[in-house]
Amino acid sequence: MHATSTVHAPDGAAPTSVPPISDSKTFSRAFADIKTGFAAKELWGHLGWQDIKQRYRRSVIGPFWITISQGIIALGLGLLYSQLFALPTATFLPYISTGFIIWGFISGCLSEGMETFIANEGLIKQLPAPLSVYALRTVWRQTLMLAHNLIVYVIVVAIFFTSLDQPYAMSGDCVGQVLCHPGIGWYSLSAIPGILMLALNAGWVTLLLGIISTRYRDIPQVINSLIQLLFYMTPIVWPIDQLMAGGARDSISGALPFVYANPLFHFIQIVRAPLIGQAVSINSWFVVLGITVVGWGLALVAMRNYRSRVSYWV
Repeated sequence: MHATSTVHAPDGAAPTSVPPISDSKTFSRAFADIKTGFAAKELWGHLGWQDIKQRYRRSVIGPFWITISQGIIALGLGLLYSQLFALPTATFLPYISTGFIIWGFISGCLSEGMETFIANEGLIKQLPAPLSVYALRTVWRQTLMLAHNLIVYVIVVAIFFTSLDQPYAMSGDCVGQVLCHPGIGWYSLSAIPGILMLALNAGWVTLLLGIISTRYRDIPQVINSLIQLLFYMTPIVWPIDQLMAGGARDSISGALPFVYANPLFHFIQIVRAPLIGQAVSINSWFVVLGITVVGWGLALVAMRNYRSRVSYWV
């Protein structure tokens, strides 16, 4: 509640009242929305799980269709591109499978994050819940799908473990190779903070793009087109080792700066690299941390200025 102050006028004049100052556009209200949203974990957790169940309602194996479809795509493209790039299946299939799994989470958060508030129009108009609840619902749903897809990773690594638990190169053993990866070990547990960073960034992406896309309905079409372009520009189906090998490939190594300038590469790398026994450059972590800070700053500004308008825009 806001008190209305009274200004004492000169003798003979009636006192005037100063209208209360609204705090609807303050960072404290934006922080409170996010804090209250996290506290309502039972609500967004239930809604996210119901989204998965509803999508595969009356299906015999239910959400595991997510795992099967992901496995089929990874297997087919892995076998195809391993032949095109003349790389051993034992090292390339885990690479492309893990890349697809992480890309599925990132692209899902981008595409569905833009529709977060639009898709929840009915709830926003009827349920007095923080806006962050709907963003967390989207992130939680994508996290559940990521967990299902990680089953593919476990199966692939179990099959090719003998090729990944020792130093290896993407082209085979390390003999005569410029790049040699250490192999899977305790270091692979560093993928856990990488996944947490993905989820943390998915939060601000969903909030920021959700607000912008609710106001400007053409934005989702533009970003969906960019997602397709970024898929081919990011090392997912093609190995970055081929650009870094040097030698006969010096002519294409000039593309490396463009790869490093792609922020999605760093987000994928902090998770994929340790999962398949490759080292992560500290630069990738610096890029991810920097984007996290800037992204949440922009999301808080958007929440401060436009949080109260979303219900009118949907």
